[in-house]
Amino acid sequence: MHNYKFKAMKRIVIFLFAIIMFPVLRTGAQNPNMEKLNNYKIGFFTKKLNLTSGEAEKFWPVYNEYQGQKNLIQTEKMKLNRNFNQNESSLTDKQMEDMGDKYVDCLVQETNLAVAFHKKLKEVLTPVKIILYYQAENQYKVQLLNELQNARQQQKARPARNF
Repeated sequence: MHNYKFKAMKRIVIFLFAIIMFPVLRTGAQNPNMEKLNNYKIGFFTKKLNLTSGEAEKFWPVYNEYQGQKNLIQTEKMKLNRNFNQNESSLTDKQMEDMGDKYVDCLVQETNLAVAFHKKLKEVLTPVKIILYYQAENQYKVQLLNELQNARQQQKARPARNF
């Protein structure tokens, strides 16, 4: 039973990660929904931070670079998780140890990236707006998850169509 709960929790975490990262991935005009979501995110942060045009001009390149690097690290963590899930029974102790070491290395990279990002934020935003950014980041994730839940509930409430 414990193993089932662990696997279910792991799937939920991976799913939530994918949902949270969904707006960060940028595909431009290839996907109008992604472009719409990205525009929504820009508006959300600009409003929450009350960014001036000058601040926005400096903030968005720093933010986009950070998100791009963060996505790469998180993709690596997801690959490690997927590899473990698919090959758990055939992995040696040494392979599992190496995977654990790589996973922790990803966590260290994320931490170092967050520290570097914070330093860059200090160059482009006031201390108040930096704190507002961190709050807005959490609010944005919560809002996206709530909207996803609402969309799923609405979809379940719709009657099935028979063609």
